[in-house]
Amino acid sequence: MPARLTLGFVGTGQMATALARGFLQARLLRPSQILGSDPSAEARKRFSQATGARVVGRNRELPQAAQVLVIATKPDQVGPVLQELREGVTPRHLVISIAAGVPTARLEAALPPQSRVIRVMPNTPALVGASATAFCAGRHATRADEALVERLFAAVGLVLRVKESLMDAVTGLSGSGPAYVCQFVEALTDGGVACGLPRETARRLAVQTLLGTARMLVETGMHPTTLKEMVTSPGGTTIEGLQALAQGGFHGTVMNAVRVAAEKAHRLGQTASTN
Repeated sequence: MPARLTLGFVGTGQMATALARGFLQARLLRPSQILGSDPSAEARKRFSQATGARVVGRNRELPQAAQVLVIATKPDQVGPVLQELREGVTPRHLVISIAAGVPTARLEAALPPQSRVIRVMPNTPALVGASATAFCAGRHATRADEALVERLFAAVGLVLRVKESLMDAVTGLSGSGPAYVCQFVEALTDGGVACGLPRETARRLAVQTLLGTARMLVETGMHPTTLKEMVTSPGGTTIEGLQALAQGGFHGTVMNAVRVAAEKAHRLGQTASTN
């Protein structure tokens, strides 16, 4: 990573903090190479304490100090933010947006002509170097820009390039996915408690079961169905549990969660003003 590169986060909320800390823990950047802006003094304080980075209160200060600008706001805040940044953005800047649903065309339209834009959807496990990230490039982004994004986000987990038409689906699956997984862990834990396990014991077993299963899938390349069948003996306990999940509509419910979240991301992008 170029020693003179400075990354400016527009918005210093949870995702910006997770990414900044991930980049720091991967030793990809130093605190002096990260800058954050946010209208909230409390958000700035939390970001600075978590990362050691410098923070400012006005977004328009970032283009003067940072070559890469990361739009890390809610979709409905993107328009006003780009208006603040527009005068300072030049051909030397790369603009990365992690705002859910906002397409590259809308970002480009709100910035000076020929602006280099890349849309990225990471998730919060970036904090522990285990993010699932997808990205797509705007019309004027260069191969070097794409390589920079891949290097940054590969340092905090998996990074994949996808067509922009699939980015909302990514948001519904991996962007929102950590919340679904936590909901499942809570349910698994509660099931253990209902069967008599102490809550902390049940929680630790549930989390480790999830972690171990995911690791097996990653390291062996095994299909989930194959692993499921390995655990499911004829007439055994697991098939009884799977039957209960099927009766409760587990599979379809999870599929529906991804779908409605993806649809919401699309609506957010359509309604977010970038003018």
